[in-house]
Amino acid sequence: MSLKKKGNEMNGNENLVSNAYQIFVQEAPEHAQAWMIAVQSLGNACALDKKTESLAYLAVLSVKGLDSGVQFHVKVAKEAGASREEIISAILVGLPAAGNIVIRSLPVALQAYDS
Repeated sequence: MSLKKKGNEMNGNENLVSNAYQIFVQEAPEHAQAWMIAVQSLGNACALDKKTESLAYLAVLSVKGLDSGVQFHVKVAKEAGASREEIISAILVGLPAAGNIVIRSLPVALQAYDS
């Protein structure tokens, strides 16, 4: 998949992609292309439906403290049918294992969901 095509598939969500990722695509297009092929291949290999995969990915992002990807992936989950309550639960599912680092993602996630 070309990056141009990927950008067109974001359905107006390009402003949700972090500045770092935008610079990555602009300044290292061949690396970005290789990365997108890997991401697409991993997505195709996933046995989960899109909503479940998106919610699981949000849980991973929140546990890792990677808030820069939360906005975009909340929109993906919402488009796949995730409710606001499911977004909250996905963010907080890692609370027992990872601790309160996950709560940092809540404001970002809810703002993205509500906008």
